[in-house]
Amino acid sequence: METDRRPRAGERGWSGPCRPGDRLNVVPADLTADAGWDAAAEGVRYVLHVASPVLVRAPKDPDELIGPPRDGAARVMRAAIRAGAERVVMTSSVAAASRRVGGPDCECDETVWTDPDAPGVDAYTRSKTIAERTAWEIIGAEGGATTLAVVNPSVILGPVLGRDFSPSIGLVQRLLAGKVPGLPCLGFDFVDVRDLADLHLRAMTSPAAAGRRFIGAGEFAWIADIAGILKARLGPEAAKVPTRALPDFVLRLVGLFDRDLGAMNGYLGHRYTYSSAKAQSVLGWKARSLEETIADCARSLIAVGAV
Repeated sequence: METDRRPRAGERGWSGPCRPGDRLNVVPADLTADAGWDAAAEGVRYVLHVASPVLVRAPKDPDELIGPPRDGAARVMRAAIRAGAERVVMTSSVAAASRRVGGPDCECDETVWTDPDAPGVDAYTRSKTIAERTAWEIIGAEGGATTLAVVNPSVILGPVLGRDFSPSIGLVQRLLAGKVPGLPCLGFDFVDVRDLADLHLRAMTSPAAAGRRFIGAGEFAWIADIAGILKARLGPEAAKVPTRALPDFVLRLVGLFDRDLGAMNGYLGHRYTYSSAKAQSVLGWKARSLEETIADCARSLIAVGAV
């Protein structure tokens, strides 16, 4: 959140290397509880809602993953509206802008909405779709002068700040550490976290962003392409990165016993891509090269001792 107010008594501004001084206040709030949201939103001009649970393993009860993002989005939206915020930018996902996994290869844009009730849709995809729908419904019914823009990123990679990183970064970490037996025929659109931050700022400040979704997706790459970039850019530091292909039947077999891997079966051999043409044309956004993203991500993992 961006705010013009100074810290109240008992609050302290962060004094890190960026020296924001009294421009940053920390106010505790919980996506699953009402307390704290009005205090967090007091005096704000912009709200960036980027927090949403991501679990490595799907929960037995899907609502463990669906409830907090949905209810949290509602709390954030209503607090921003009550505070008279100018703009809310919500981080959703391309998971909320996808056609049926396992169907024909395709390219999706912001006009596509995932059907959360379709057969085979996992809890994470449902959670992102329902949470974004909730935000749009609330802004439509209660928004007043507050506007909403949504950013839908693809798989996020890039440099890490420490050893606590997202599951998507774990793909590069596991490749570097040699913890995968081979390279499955899986591919995704990737986006650099630094470019994604830039897209959020553009969506926050541009008048043209109000009431619109923006896909933030860079280049499509197969996991074998990622491995090749690591080998080419890191040399000996990528010695453990596998080079052999993993047959589809192996992943399908393992998926019978591991439901998380089983959820990947629908992506095997498919090229599902996402267009960021609107972000480029409306906001002037541009993604950097995949090679730079992968190399910087890998070097940062090595630097923090995560490999």
